[in-house]
Amino acid sequence: MAYDKRKHRIREARVGVDIGRVIINGDGPDTAFFGHDQAEALRTPAVPGAFDGVAELVRRFGAGRVYLVSKCGPKIQERSLAWLGHHGFWAATGVDPAHVRFCRERRDKAQHARQLGLTHFVDDRFDVLSHLVGLVDRMYLFGPQRRRSQQLPGMLLTPRWSDVLDDLAWLDAS
Repeated sequence: MAYDKRKHRIREARVGVDIGRVIINGDGPDTAFFGHDQAEALRTPAVPGAFDGVAELVRRFGAGRVYLVSKCGPKIQERSLAWLGHHGFWAATGVDPAHVRFCRERRDKAQHARQLGLTHFVDDRFDVLSHLVGLVDRMYLFGPQRRRSQQLPGMLLTPRWSDVLDDLAWLDAS
């Protein structure tokens, strides 16, 4: 549970997770999907620990409270869904395939966070998290960062999935 300061009530904890460089490993600004064909895109590996990490989020938050929220165009959206299916993501993690949201601009992830009532968000981009300040209680800046980012309220640097899960240990006690 999370405390909603705006409404002075406890709200149900819900988590949003980015796809590129958080679940699907990448060598570019988002994923290795760019400039490759579908077959090459499907060979892209998962981020180490991603499947187990997301499965643990489902266990701790509940299956109906874990969402994938990704910024991409139609081509990468199609490839992302194909990759998730090809690699058995849904069965391995317990995430509902209907719990995937896409947007065209990084700042639009805030609209999804608001609509879904997200209290936590895992993303590899500081600029995405900057749009979630005051909306999402806990933000995880995931993976290795190319440059040092300033600190945002509620943000934690999490280079690995184990770092995200360590911060969420309190969910096991609820």
